[in-house]
Amino acid sequence: MELKRVVITGLGALTPIGNTVSEYWNGLVNGVSGAAPITRFDASKFKTQFACEVKGYNAENYFDRKEARKMDLFSQFAMVTAEQAVVDANLLQNGLDPDRIGVIWGSGIGGLRTFQEECVAFAHGDGTPRFNPFFIPKMIADISAGHISIKYGFRGPNFVTVSACASATNALIDSFNYIRLGMADVIVSGGSEAAVTEAGVGGFNALKALSERNDSPATASRPFDKDRDGFVLGEGSAAIVLEEYEHAKARGAKIYAEIIGGGMSADAYHITAPHPEGLGALNVMKNVIRDARIDPEEVDYINVHGTSTPLGDLSEAKAIQEVFGEHAYKLNISSTKSMTGHLLGAAGAIESVAAILSIQNNMVPPTINHFTDDESFDPKLNFTFNKAQAREVNVALSNTFGFGGHNTSVIFRRVTE
Repeated sequence: MELKRVVITGLGALTPIGNTVSEYWNGLVNGVSGAAPITRFDASKFKTQFACEVKGYNAENYFDRKEARKMDLFSQFAMVTAEQAVVDANLLQNGLDPDRIGVIWGSGIGGLRTFQEECVAFAHGDGTPRFNPFFIPKMIADISAGHISIKYGFRGPNFVTVSACASATNALIDSFNYIRLGMADVIVSGGSEAAVTEAGVGGFNALKALSERNDSPATASRPFDKDRDGFVLGEGSAAIVLEEYEHAKARGAKIYAEIIGGGMSADAYHITAPHPEGLGALNVMKNVIRDARIDPEEVDYINVHGTSTPLGDLSEAKAIQEVFGEHAYKLNISSTKSMTGHLLGAAGAIESVAAILSIQNNMVPPTINHFTDDESFDPKLNFTFNKAQAREVNVALSNTFGFGGHNTSVIFRRVTE
């Protein structure tokens, strides 16, 4: 069976550094930090008192009040970015078959705020079970894909992947495979997360996973820096429209890039820590390169997982050197989490958008907040520290790894024919 080609025809973004795709890209190339003191709740008693929140978001700008009350924030974010991507891809034009258009979304946690609020209200009550009738539909992670398909009448494959921080990239890989196997023509994919809550921050603090640099939130996310002390929690969403190449050409759709490979692996090591030698990361990059049917030397840019944790950054860098050999020194490597924070299950979506736009613009966004070299890293690796770098980018790879040892990677390529 000949596999079909799959291209990207629409994008949407709602991030801590911009509420549209263009705002997000401008924030990236200008090295803007999205980290600031938390506004969603009083964090004064928490070890970490800052996060990368979406700025200037008002649900009433997108939904009527009754509709908004039926959706957790993570679903609202999903709907906003799906709308951007659907419009960008012109999917509402006449003649498209809704039975051949699907929605495959990703979220690591889903409706955490809804779960927290309902359980706290019950615990503080008299024991009488009084729950919001929308409690369960607001909380469950799959409802984001359901909302999108219901709004647009898309009746193709519809589900949500949950694999911690790898969730959105898993969704993209599933979408890619469904289309190249001929099971759909178009899939709206991506991911959303809204875990800046007391439970989210408190839970990650208990794991000692978050940066506690409360005196300087804007510089707290420091991937590959000697003084990195944990990740910065982020929130937001991105949507990506994947489409069969001939279908896109036939309807005159604009094409951003082609997705040519998806890779997956497991660390099989620890529930939260990466394999110290980066074996899972090494395997997933080998797998995605094999699936893409390219040579490692064809890759120009890697948007790394790069969370700003002591162990994670080091193991990923080791894996890159093992996979790419001498070519590792010709790559641009950057962690956009230095600007957006870590969006958990949505990370792979916003970072794939960054990788796609790096191809579109021949520009690599930086890894900001680099102050002190860490001698553990090979100094010949180009982490694109502090300033965006212009270069030809024909092939971009994006890594996303999750608690539980879930590793995912995707490769995008410039379309030349």
